[in-house]
Amino acid sequence: FYFELLKHQISQITKIMLFVCVSGMNAAVRATVRVGLYTGAKVYFVHEGYQGLVDGGENIRPATWESVSMMLQLGGTVIGNGRMTAACNLVKLGITNLCVIGGDGSLTGANAFRTEWSGLLHDLVRAGRITDEEAKKSSHLNIVGMVGSIDNDFCGTDMTIGTDSALHRIIEVVDAITTTAQSHQRTFILEVMGRHCGYLALVTALACGADWVFIPEMPPDEGWENHLCRRLQDQRARGSRLNVIIVAEGAMSRDGKPISSEQIKKLVTDRLGFDTRTTVLGHVQRGGTPSAFDRILGSRMGVEAVMALLEATPDTPACVVSLSGNQAVRLPLMECVQVTKDVTTAMAEGRFEDAIKLRGKSFENNWNTYKQLAHINPPDVKSNINVAIVNIGAPCAGMNAAVRSAVRMGIIQGHTMLAVHDGFDGLAHGQIEPITWTSVSGWTGKGGSMLGTKRSLPGKMLEEISMNIAKFNIHALVIVGGFEAYVGGLELVQARETYEEMCIPMVVIPATVSNNVPGSDFSIGADTALNTITSTCDRIKQSAAGTKRRVFIVETMGGYCGYLATMAGLAAGADAAYIFEEKFSIKDLEVNVEHLVEKMKTTVKRGLILRNENSNANYTTDFIFNLYSEEGKGIFDCRKNVLGHMQQGGTPTPFDRNFGTKMGAKSVLWLTEKLKECYRHGRIFANTPDSACVLGMRKRALTFQPLADLKGDTDLEHRIPKTQWWLKIRPIMKILAKYNIKLDTSEHADMEHVIKKRSPLGK
Repeated sequence: FYFELLKHQISQITKIMLFVCVSGMNAAVRATVRVGLYTGAKVYFVHEGYQGLVDGGENIRPATWESVSMMLQLGGTVIGNGRMTAACNLVKLGITNLCVIGGDGSLTGANAFRTEWSGLLHDLVRAGRITDEEAKKSSHLNIVGMVGSIDNDFCGTDMTIGTDSALHRIIEVVDAITTTAQSHQRTFILEVMGRHCGYLALVTALACGADWVFIPEMPPDEGWENHLCRRLQDQRARGSRLNVIIVAEGAMSRDGKPISSEQIKKLVTDRLGFDTRTTVLGHVQRGGTPSAFDRILGSRMGVEAVMALLEATPDTPACVVSLSGNQAVRLPLMECVQVTKDVTTAMAEGRFEDAIKLRGKSFENNWNTYKQLAHINPPDVKSNINVAIVNIGAPCAGMNAAVRSAVRMGIIQGHTMLAVHDGFDGLAHGQIEPITWTSVSGWTGKGGSMLGTKRSLPGKMLEEISMNIAKFNIHALVIVGGFEAYVGGLELVQARETYEEMCIPMVVIPATVSNNVPGSDFSIGADTALNTITSTCDRIKQSAAGTKRRVFIVETMGGYCGYLATMAGLAAGADAAYIFEEKFSIKDLEVNVEHLVEKMKTTVKRGLILRNENSNANYTTDFIFNLYSEEGKGIFDCRKNVLGHMQQGGTPTPFDRNFGTKMGAKSVLWLTEKLKECYRHGRIFANTPDSACVLGMRKRALTFQPLADLKGDTDLEHRIPKTQWWLKIRPIMKILAKYNIKLDTSEHADMEHVIKKRSPLGK
């Protein structure tokens, strides 16, 4: 794509190669083009990638607002004299900015083009193909990259565009396989993509509780064959009917020899006689509908890429826009490429610990969590600590993953783990029993709450709860749930003044589709709900494909929190999303209707309006439906959908499984440390504010925040945090829906460095 700004010309070329064509790129393309148009730019499509630049002519065509849903065609590299012709075409169009979506090869190629830019201009002037004046106007070339790769193999970013969608495809297969294997008592070996990077294999292993994972960054130790067979036998002896082994296609042994799924199958069959099947997923991982996460990531990165181009100067190094935690960041392109190459070097030299570290914090955390949870290895000496786990509030997908990892991490620490059934009611009525390693087998992929959950708060049951804490000798409490979990935790902390039994360390793990727990940017379960809404909206929009001019009004859950409506609006391409946090009047509704009337005059004949269930007491879903129906008479007709409880059900997405697993494990490790701090005179006594915390994702890291400290940032009446990060993303949705509004760029990402972060490794 090329951007030609009103006074000076800016451009963007997005190169999408068919062989790195991944889900989610369309969202980045759509956002990049539409935000470009929004800034007043003239936009062009470049077909056939770099080759289209060389060939020019019909390969460079104007793009319109409606045309950004199309996928660009094959790309190649510009070789030899081709670069000179490509540079000539850019200069003639007055283009000095380039944006590339692709893997490290595509991005490195773009940077090489930039490095040679001044030499190419000099040669073009000498050859008489451009004038001195033209060369002066196009004296520098700026580059911004977005990383599109399902392998997640680019260092510097937590998630590349397409990775989450690939994980969705893999987990769908894993779920389908495991249901058949349970009935047949089998071992399944699943080979996933990742020739040089084990991210997909590692996260799949975490998300399905695999018995073993083979990744190129960390080959198994010598004698792994015996170890693997021993582990599989142990699991069978414990009553497991299913063994799962995940293999990255680039898996290798310590001496650099490939380890194939067929080789592992032969080993298991010959040594153990187990009924063993292999499945090689192949290119199915590259296709399918993009996940909600990838669509939102692509949209956010697309906007950030345009901002980076608009702010670029001749001195700005080529950069990539990427994701760190929940933050958009800009990193020097060649630093990221260098660290990515350093990983390959580290693996070739047998420095496998370095390879894991170089992959980044997210990869390292995944690896450490997997290592800790993969196999039971409890200490010889018990800790004599009892940790209880309880689910509070409405059920949501991913709760069970958090419970499973908390239980297993507790057992590994030497604790006795106790399951509390049916929420605070169960804690008050003594519905408490020990929970073992095998009793949580297979929980990662199960929706809902296996422990049972209720919305009741502990306030009226404090006496009974304190008696049971004493009776069952509970030393620490893990509370997994939504807003009620937070409020219930607060009530238990406030009760410490009266009941000494409440003076134990507690941790709240946010788990609710509404994503309304203070102290965390994300809650377990919200991603699954978001995907349910997005895929439903896709189907609803598709249902109108054969009809003309139809607008759909869709109601989402979330209580008073507009997270689901906003993010689903961004992921599904909604024209408006009504939420409680952003007040709206009849005038706003009128503007939205007029906007849709104008839209129906274009080639796009469909509209999508989302409404959060509690966005306004008077402007109900029925009211909005009736208003749109009346005002759109003769122009468009309306349909109404209330999605309801389907948003709380279903199997958890890979994100929620992984997030729940990491949160559960981290919470128990934190409690273990707190218990050591709070052990005095032969007993546990915890009454400081920091001994009862919410574990939440804050921008870039998982952090523990005291429940009491978060009270000031909580709207208890409407059950939402007072500050919510995603409200700043709402303007993006409006711009992409062609509203002429101001985009707040005050929180734009500054350029950071990736090499500096890796300094302990001497890189």
